Parts: sequence; structure tokens; C-alpha cells
Amino acid sequence: MDRSEIIDKIIEFADQAHGDQTRKYSPDRYIVHPIRVMKTCSEYTDSLPILAAAVLHDVLEDTPYTQDDISAFLESYMNEAERNLTISLVIELTDVYVKENFPKLNRFKRKRKEIKRLKNISPEAQTIKYADILDNAAEISQNDPMFAERYLKECLDILLALKDGNSQLRQKAIDLVTTEQKKIKSEL
Repeated sequence: MDRSEIIDKIIEFADQAHGDQTRKYSPDRYIVHPIRVMKTCSEYTDSLPILAAAVLHDVLEDTPYTQDDISAFLESYMNEAERNLTISLVIELTDVYVKENFPKLNRFKRKRKEIKRLKNISPEAQTIKYADILDNAAEISQNDPMFAERYLKECLDILLALKDGNSQLRQKAIDLVTTEQKKIKSEL
């Protein structure tokens, strides 16, 4: 099975994991976001574990699937080293400081803790995070300008804190976020 067939199988798995979930601001199936993140990453790397993790990056956070479920699925398509790296990246990209687990912390405090945690993730995970921000930032600023003001600041804080991923992709994300911030300020 070639790389593109493996990616297709991973997309099918992620789509199944996300089930009936849709994007917040459109009726699109949720999987469109991870596919766009993966396509952005593919402009900077051809690493199968990075591309797979880009597709799977929200599965642990947003679905009932576990890392064991992901591992069992990937066993048919990747060797052990690739599978372990993919799962490690997905774990690194899964938010820890979420409201359900830290109800006494407000959003600002949770995001501060998350940024501190993200500073220590691998360069590969940081690269995926840049692509994730790039995809989400444009969509949110177009559809929810009031929330976008806060969200874009959080994104910029993350991008300024994370410096170990692909530098070109990081700069592209910083440029987009700052452009969107300017647009939002001029519209408010």
C-alpha cells in the first residue's frame, strides 16, 4: 500500500472517529479541518507520522477514541516506530488544560498553562500546531469576529512561544493571525 492510500485510510478512520461532528461555523463534516491541516503540513514535510498525526490531531480531544484505538488501527499501516511517533504527536497536540478537567481555572489561566505545556512539545508537533492555527484562525475571524479578537490573541501568544517547528510555516501563521487581528480591529 502506498503512502497516499495509507493517508486515505487514516482519513477514513478519523472521519469515523469524529462521527457526526461538524465544523462550528459551517455544516461541513469535521474531517475537512484535519485534512486541511494535513495538506498544509504536506507543503513542508512528507513524513508519514507527521501527516497522519495532522489528520488525527483532534481525535483524542474530541472523540471517545483512545490512544489504544488509534494504535490498533495504525498497526495495519505503519511499522512500530512510525506508529509510536504518530501517537506521541497526537498526544502532544491534545489539550490538557481543558475546562472539564480544570473547572476552577478561567479560560485565560487554562490557556496560559497550555502555552507553557506546548513550549515543550516536539518540533514536529509544533509544526502541526502552526498548521492547525493557520486553518482555524481564518475561519473563526470570518465567522465570529467578537470571539476572534480573543482567539487570535491566544493564537499569536502560542505562535510567539513555540519556536521549534517549521520556521516558514510558523511565519505564515504569524502573518495570517496578525492580518486577521488588524481586520477585526478595523471592523469593530
